Amino acid sequence: MKRAVIVHGGAWKIPKELQKPSRKGVKESARLAMKCLMNNGSALDAVELAVRYLEDNPHFDAGTGSVLNAEGEVELDAAIMEGKTLNAGAIAAVRNIKNPISLARSVMENSNYVLLVGRGANKFATHQGYEIFTSLKVRRETERWKRLHKEYKETMKFSEIGGTVGAVAIDATGNIAAATSTGGVPFKPPGRVGDSCLIGSGLYADNEVGGVSATGDGESIMKIALSKVVCEYLGKGLNAEKAAQESVKLLENRIDGRGGVIVIDKGGDIGLSYNTPKMACAYMKEGMDKPESQV
Repeated sequence: MKRAVIVHGGAWKIPKELQKPSRKGVKESARLAMKCLMNNGSALDAVELAVRYLEDNPHFDAGTGSVLNAEGEVELDAAIMEGKTLNAGAIAAVRNIKNPISLARSVMENSNYVLLVGRGANKFATHQGYEIFTSLKVRRETERWKRLHKEYKETMKFSEIGGTVGAVAIDATGNIAAATSTGGVPFKPPGRVGDSCLIGSGLYADNEVGGVSATGDGESIMKIALSKVVCEYLGKGLNAEKAAQESVKLLENRIDGRGGVIVIDKGGDIGLSYNTPKMACAYMKEGMDKPESQV
């Protein structure tokens, strides 16, 4: 089986000043993940590494660069899944954890559960030895929060969405894994949980068909379980590209939703599709010298 990885940095109206660093970030994430795969790392290791890199990059809405909620705090969601056994782990509304994707993997491997949230997730993190940071706020998001706070006080609504990061990989043994991480929506109410940490919505991995990571309007993605829809299309014989396209069409036609997906099918073929203005994305297949990317 030829190894491959695809990563995304969110499907949304990426502002001009973030387009170049977003493209650079997803390319480096894909390169690091492929290096892991070529050194006989597992697909699970590769997607965790890819997402950790993006969580550490302040240009993305995950980990360090996350948006702030309505109270001016960072709340994080993440999930990881492997396709051989369908094992998965997820966390939601967790605070002050630099790499929530690794915490999600700890939930998968070191507990009997799939999803932990809020205070419980933070307590689990402490028991697992994770460092609890005082703050993950970056200046860009603090300034955005001030602007949105003013906008909300004047109109009782706000106008921006956030991004998500994610990765899908297939390793030399044919095992597939997917991972997704996000800071969510700017100015979201405390406790709001989106699609990223929900198995079947924000991600899915099944060796019998393929793996998916989704991004975009979380409320819409949840309503149709977008990632599971992609896998259902794969199960019907569609290739990765066609399954991605048809699932995004369904998202738009059924509920006027906006988002995107990255896909690797069981044969190692790659696909992606989105109906937002931009989606930061990069992929690398075995035999390629460097990642291909787009924003």
